[in-house]
Amino acid sequence: MDSVKIAELARALRTAHGPKAPVEAARKIRQYEVSGNRAEVENWQRIRNALDTTSAPHQG
Repeated sequence: MDSVKIAELARALRTAHGPKAPVEAARKIRQYEVSGNRAEVENWQRIRNALDTTSAPHQG
């Protein structure tokens, strides 16, 4: 998956789950590890990394 798509998915995940977005990404990583889908594990790790490197929107 290309970097643009990773960034788009990270933003969508952040919008949908707010501060719990990294937790949701970790859940997806575990899900794909269990199923043995290495490509999706790598994609979700990149999405989680993108979440970690971008800050959540400031509230207040």
